[in-house]
Amino acid sequence: MAILEIGINLGTRNLLNRKYYDSNTGVGLDPQLRAGFLSALESFTSEVFGDDINVVSLASFKLVCYCELISLPSDEEDKQPLLSYAIIEKETETDIVKKHLYKINSHFLNRYSLNDIFSKKEKFFRNFETRIDEILGDLKLKTEDRFRSIF
Repeated sequence: MAILEIGINLGTRNLLNRKYYDSNTGVGLDPQLRAGFLSALESFTSEVFGDDINVVSLASFKLVCYCELISLPSDEEDKQPLLSYAIIEKETETDIVKKHLYKINSHFLNRYSLNDIFSKKEKFFRNFETRIDEILGDLKLKTEDRFRSIF
């Protein structure tokens, strides 16, 4: 029961990506490629179903997402999805992860100005990784690692 990876995307651009464990698939997916996929999936579900993506279930993992549309005050027409996502083990409780993603998004929007979010590169947001770690607590650890940290 753990979060394997977490990230924040703005549209098709990855702002932050934090891996806690490898996915054991042997395939390393570029964060920008993942951001493009998630943006396309968000657009598709929004336009076709009038809904947001929530949980995508795969054979071994789940992808949990939380999305907010944001825009620069000078361009209210151009809203882009600020999407926080987590790749989790199949048995991890998605509602708990969703609450953490909401909290991460809120802290991210409080910490950085909209101008910074729209204009800065990934490197600018790296300091936020420690805040994510604090919010997640031991949810980022697999069960065996939790026990190991006790003894």
